[in-house]
Amino acid sequence: MTTQRVYKTEAIVLKGIKLGEADKILTLYTPYLGKIRAVAKGIRRPKSKLRGHVETLTHSTLMLARGKNLDIITQGQTIHSFLPLRDSLWRTSHALYASELTDRFTAEQVENLSLFQLLLDALKLLCQTEDAGLIRHYFELHLLSHIGYRPQLERCIKCDSRLNPTANFFSIGGGGVLCPDCQHKESAVYPISLNALKTMRFLQNSDCSSATRLRINPRLSVELELLMQKYITYLLERRVESVKWIDKLREQG
Repeated sequence: MTTQRVYKTEAIVLKGIKLGEADKILTLYTPYLGKIRAVAKGIRRPKSKLRGHVETLTHSTLMLARGKNLDIITQGQTIHSFLPLRDSLWRTSHALYASELTDRFTAEQVENLSLFQLLLDALKLLCQTEDAGLIRHYFELHLLSHIGYRPQLERCIKCDSRLNPTANFFSIGGGGVLCPDCQHKESAVYPISLNALKTMRFLQNSDCSSATRLRINPRLSVELELLMQKYITYLLERRVESVKWIDKLREQG
C-alpha cells in the first residue's frame, strides 16, 4: 500500500455498503494496489458530486487520502460508466457475478494487474455482446488461472496421460480432468463431454477477442455452468450469491 498522504489510482468499484446516514464503504479493485476498501463520504446525498463516479461497476480515477482506519475518497472522475450494463438486468447480473468473484478470491492489498485487466475487459465485453454466459465462462477460467487455480484440462490429473477425445471426468477436488481409467480414484467426479472439454480449453487459452467469436449452444452452456459452479463453490466453500440472481432471471425469461 502506498505511504503517501494523498494518492491517485484507477479503480473498479466492486461493491458498497452503507455507513452512517450518508456515507459508504466501497470495495475497490485497482491495477497496482489490488483490492482496497475506502470511505466515500456523503455519496448517498442527492447533490453529491462524487456519487456518479463511484457507483458499483464503474471504472474511475480516484484521489484518496490516507485515514486512520480506512482511506477516504476525495475526488473521482469516471473513465467507463458501462451504461449498457445498467440497461439490462441480464448483463448487470453477470457483471455483478464477475465483481463478486474478484472480491471473494482476492485478499486486500495484493497487486494483480492481470486480474484488474481481466475484470475490465469482461465488463467491456458484457456491454458489447448478448452472450453474457460466454463472457462469464471466459472470465471464470482466466480468473482461476490468475489466482493459481487453473484447471488441468490437457492431461489426466492422476496418471498424467494425454486425454483422449472421449467422455472424460472432471474432479472438483483435484482441479482437473480424469481419464476414464482413473475416474474412480477421486471423489466428487462429474462427467465432462468432449465438446465441453474442447470449449473450456479454447476459452482458457484464448484472448478476449478470440473468445467472443465462439458460439456455444444452450445445452453446452448449461454443462459448463454446472461444472464451473461446482468447482468455484468447492474453492470458496460457499455458493456465489449473485448466481441466485442469474438463476432467477433465467427462470423468469
